Amino acid sequence: MSKVIFMLLLNEVQSRNGLKIRLSEFEKNKLYDELLNHFGLIGGLNICEALERAWQDPYMKNEIENFILAWLRRKIRKVKGEYRI
Repeated sequence: MSKVIFMLLLNEVQSRNGLKIRLSEFEKNKLYDELLNHFGLIGGLNICEALERAWQDPYMKNEIENFILAWLRRKIRKVKGEYRI
């Protein structure tokens, strides 16, 4: 269930910032794991509720959004670098 909440957050962040980045399932899982680890939510009893509560808090929402945007920007730079000659 927490994966569904994460996908809603990811879609909201992308749409609010005008990003149209397609991620593979592997990349989504990697971002999800890194997000949970970064905010200390990994291994909790109710990750879904903790993630949803964090998203409702204005400070945490901003921090989560900034984390996701930074992760996506790193991915964009990496992809652009792969196509340079």
